[in-house]
Amino acid sequence: MAKLKLDLHEIYNDTGKLDKELNRIIDEAVDRKIELVEIIPGKGSGQLKKKVLRFLNQPHIKRQYHRVEKDSKNFGRIFVHFRF
Repeated sequence: MAKLKLDLHEIYNDTGKLDKELNRIIDEAVDRKIELVEIIPGKGSGQLKKKVLRFLNQPHIKRQYHRVEKDSKNFGRIFVHFRF
């Protein structure tokens, strides 16, 4: 299974860049028909993870993927599953 990975550690404090990269990875997954995207907001205070989840819950984004899974063994990872 093909997978894309987006590590947000480098851009965590740049909201414009965060939104741009999140949009890019979702678009790339849809265009290339990738079934899984791993997003790494890191552990930290949890604020970045909440921001990513809010981004993924936007109606125009939510209709593009199948489901979101929070890694139960690693709080700092989110998996976005696509169905094609």
